[in-house]
Amino acid sequence: MKIVCDNKIPFLKGTLEPYAEVVYLPGKETTAEVVRDADAIITRTRTICNEALLKGSKVKVIATATIGFDHIDTVWCESNGIVWKNAPGCNSWSVKQYIASVLVTLAKKHKLRFENLTLGVVGVGNVGSKVAEVARLLGMKVLLNDPPRARKESSAMFVSLEEIMEQADIITVHVPLSKSGGDATWHLFDAQRLAKLTPRQILINSSRGPVVDNTALKETLQRHALKGAVLDVWEGEPDLDAELVSLLDIATPHIAGYSADGKANGTTMSVQTVAKCLGLPLTEWNASGVPAPKQSLTFAIDGKGKSKQDILSEAILYTYDVTTDSDALRASLDSFETQRGDYPVRREPTAYTIVLSNVEEETADTLRRIGFQTK
Repeated sequence: MKIVCDNKIPFLKGTLEPYAEVVYLPGKETTAEVVRDADAIITRTRTICNEALLKGSKVKVIATATIGFDHIDTVWCESNGIVWKNAPGCNSWSVKQYIASVLVTLAKKHKLRFENLTLGVVGVGNVGSKVAEVARLLGMKVLLNDPPRARKESSAMFVSLEEIMEQADIITVHVPLSKSGGDATWHLFDAQRLAKLTPRQILINSSRGPVVDNTALKETLQRHALKGAVLDVWEGEPDLDAELVSLLDIATPHIAGYSADGKANGTTMSVQTVAKCLGLPLTEWNASGVPAPKQSLTFAIDGKGKSKQDILSEAILYTYDVTTDSDALRASLDSFETQRGDYPVRREPTAYTIVLSNVEEETADTLRRIGFQTK
């Protein structure tokens, strides 16, 4: 039995070796020749799993340690008897942490108060739901847009995209990438939609690059027709438009979901998928050995003279300051892939304990609801 694995998937080495020949390769070096005699592929988004890669191979199952699966030709796989599975929700807490840091950073830069802001969440699945939750905890009003869910649930909780574009101060996008059908998201924010936004608004995309027309966004920002924009995903990545990068509030190298905890979840789900399909005794395996970050997992906050927003912001930025990743990308656009592949350890709030003093119980409770432990 042979299993081909992306060599950047963490917590994996040594797990499958007792049961199979395991080949670890960079995603772009996973070729048709390599997989021809493979039984399974464990991959990320950099390996395009289509007919060109898979035709004539022995591959029975593809597991991607990612939420997104537009790198898999699902129709071809299914019609040729190949099981495929993504890892839905694996990094949703990580993206929640990323967006929380983005919101705190934007508030500081533009002198915004959360209680005066409306956040529009476009796409309310595993990720969007958690983003909405943290925004409410920060004190923001939240509007939700998700046409498939709205049709299925007939719920008044959802609004139209047009309403979000009219009412939201900040719009954050968390949709899958689809090019056809009534819910197509390819260039969901195209030149026409971007032209309807105003200079009081900020657009965030951490879903898939082509959901936002990058050329149109650059032109919109050049006209100062938006207050700002944040991109973690890009059209044509890893080759970035340097001029667009220079116009953004925050620019990061597709790492919103890259917490160590989220990666461990993705690896766990992928191994379990392969185990079930190939009959390996790893169907209840869980990734272990998630490392600690450079900073201590216990830290103190003295709330004396600080507002609730100040305290929440301090806690969030202690665990993850998105400007660190943004500054690194701006300093070296050509190392986009290296920055992703060698991403430093980032732990989610659930790994941290805060020692609080002079903090009201209501604020302490909010910190716990975000995920922190408190003393």
